[in-house]
Amino acid sequence: MLKIYGIKNCNSMKKAFDLLNELGLAYEFHDYKKQGIAAETVKTWLDAKGQELILNKKGTTWRKLSETEQQTALSSEENLIEALTSHNSLIKRPVLETASGYIVGFDEDAYRALK
Repeated sequence: MLKIYGIKNCNSMKKAFDLLNELGLAYEFHDYKKQGIAAETVKTWLDAKGQELILNKKGTTWRKLSETEQQTALSSEENLIEALTSHNSLIKRPVLETASGYIVGFDEDAYRALK
């Protein structure tokens, strides 16, 4: 079964939910705004996909951090994981866990290929 991580009220998440439902794909939703996110999970994503894909530098959460906070977050993997778990809006959405790995961000073609 697919597992999708994100925040319920997000345009990218809405597109992902709509497409998964359209394709008839069953999924479990993990709302990390409400449920939080484990450091181990974030580490797994970083190992699999890299910081450039996981860390959303385009969002307002990143821009609201001071330059010092941004530099600290980028200074080590440990600090980045701490930043991502404490400010989970920094995680690019959605993260879709599939049998063959992760799809980060809404990618219609990749979702359709799961059918």
